[in-house]
Amino acid sequence: MQNIRIVKKPGYAVDSVDRALQLILLLQENSWLRIADAARALDVAPSTAHRLMSTLVYRGFALQDDQRRYCAGPALRSGTAAGPGRALIAAARPHLEELALDIQETVNLVERVGTTARYLFSAEGPQLLRVGNRAGTVLPAHLSSAGKAILSTLADSAVGHLYTRQPQPGTSGAVRLPELLSELQEVRRLGYAVNMGGTEAGLAAVGVPVSASQRHQASLGISVSAPLDRAERIRDAATLKSLRTAAKALARSLDTAGLVPGA
Repeated sequence: MQNIRIVKKPGYAVDSVDRALQLILLLQENSWLRIADAARALDVAPSTAHRLMSTLVYRGFALQDDQRRYCAGPALRSGTAAGPGRALIAAARPHLEELALDIQETVNLVERVGTTARYLFSAEGPQLLRVGNRAGTVLPAHLSSAGKAILSTLADSAVGHLYTRQPQPGTSGAVRLPELLSELQEVRRLGYAVNMGGTEAGLAAVGVPVSASQRHQASLGISVSAPLDRAERIRDAATLKSLRTAAKALARSLDTAGLVPGA
């Protein structure tokens, strides 16, 4: 039988560090966490919990969504999501792997968290020269193809509220809202979004939202990533049809399984 050692709290423990570490554990154990819940769990004032959480956001240990909830950030995530995210990825994996094999390119499952696009899972394409696994990557939603596709399911007023209330992580300046709204209008017209070297030099991507219909807001998207010299191929009619078909099939699977991201 394995010996169990009980570890006592050291007399020289730094309370603020201890609370920050407890907060990290809470983020890992819960899909979403509000400041009030964190304050109760830590037995501190909400203002103290907010200061701790803000520091974790700054260091990449947490992300905030547009409902003022927090989740584990990129510093806490490995190649596969932990906890409740596993069920979501398990449901999505067959759809993404089948699509990657069909179109011969890397396919990504992306979740919008506030103004960021968080990559939850990647099915790599079979080609020797391909985009690698992007799981755990966090990008500005207004630059990512899947992020833009998800944002396009929001009303302009909701997008405006989102980008005037929250800072834009990973950008050198404020988002130009009129330009973003104009681009999202074009995404709605086309039914897909593009990213041609906007996040990384030499990378091209197209993305669509995972939603039951264009009238429903989405929190998830699927993107296809490829080297920039194959940009035209991932925008051709056959690839886009396969991408949309996979997104609709995934939306049905998630609905049947009762998996509602961000709920």
